[in-house]
Amino acid sequence: MIYLDYQATTPVAPEAAQAMAPWIEERFANPHSPSRAGREAAAAIEVARGQVERTIGATGGKLAFTSGATEAINWALKGIFERSERRKLVTIATEHAAVLDTADWLEEQGIEVIRLPVEADGLVDLALAEAAIDGETALVAAMLVNNEIGVIQPIADLARLAHAAGAMLLCDAVQALGRVPIPDGPDLIAVSAHKVHGPKGIGALWMRNGCEPAPLLHGGGQEQGLRSGTSSPALCVGFGAAAALSLERADDDAVHVEQLWNAAREALGSDWTINGSTAVRYHGNLNLSRSGLDGARLLSDCRDIAFSLGSACASGSGRPSHVLRALGLSDRAARSSIRLGFGRYTTLEDMIAACTRLDEAARSQSVLPA
Repeated sequence: MIYLDYQATTPVAPEAAQAMAPWIEERFANPHSPSRAGREAAAAIEVARGQVERTIGATGGKLAFTSGATEAINWALKGIFERSERRKLVTIATEHAAVLDTADWLEEQGIEVIRLPVEADGLVDLALAEAAIDGETALVAAMLVNNEIGVIQPIADLARLAHAAGAMLLCDAVQALGRVPIPDGPDLIAVSAHKVHGPKGIGALWMRNGCEPAPLLHGGGQEQGLRSGTSSPALCVGFGAAAALSLERADDDAVHVEQLWNAAREALGSDWTINGSTAVRYHGNLNLSRSGLDGARLLSDCRDIAFSLGSACASGSGRPSHVLRALGLSDRAARSSIRLGFGRYTTLEDMIAACTRLDEAARSQSVLPA
């Protein structure tokens, strides 16, 4: 199996798995216990917290571990509106379902939601954003690196617009952490371990001081007095080790991804069109369309290659990607698109072999009019 689905999840780094092992086996104490073993577990979590914070690169705030980025995003969106008298959310039409579905829920609670469109390259128009963000806006929610097409939104500019209006900015940095720098400006940052070669089941919300949302979960307040539930030392340590490794390997990983991007484009040839901006994007995400392609059939014909037709969260829905439709693609063109995700553990040989195979399988399909 050649694995090209890094946006869905990444292979766990051996260093992260090794760091977790003792906390799964003999060092199993509850980190909130006053015993010596509990204090040791709590100390390990604090080390991990610092590792994730340094990889995010933000200062002047605090980080709380969560069960994943979906919880972190729900917490930020719902918790900010619980504490704010302002009743308006501004977001982007190409956001992850964790943002868009929560926005739908907030709308049912009486919150005004503005979903900004994107241009054909997948980028938001800042003039439209400036017009939408006003004195009624409590929060702007925007993804740094899009999970489906890899384009990089102008987060620093959006944060500037939000702050000028007295609003806050939530940045979904799930696909950015360890891959591209997170710019200054966001007041809340959601991240996930399993997209950065860490374990599944853990994420985090970084909060600028004074921008903390109201708690989503109530109980013991174990995480920063804001998020309740017994913390998992193993998961936290794994996240911390993976984050630290990503920071350490950032330059080498970037060079490797660029080599893979170039090799993939050459192997696929000129019959494929890249969806989204080619200039402002993370190159470990290659979303392409091909006229007449049946993406679902290609997925079936190439079962020994792991790739996707869009977001893993929406797989099996049968609906065309909302991101590709927002770019202006027809339903047919959206269904003729595939997403290849790659990174640290993808070899150049595997990339060339997979893309050659995908192109051959695509050519074998009957070409239909676009």
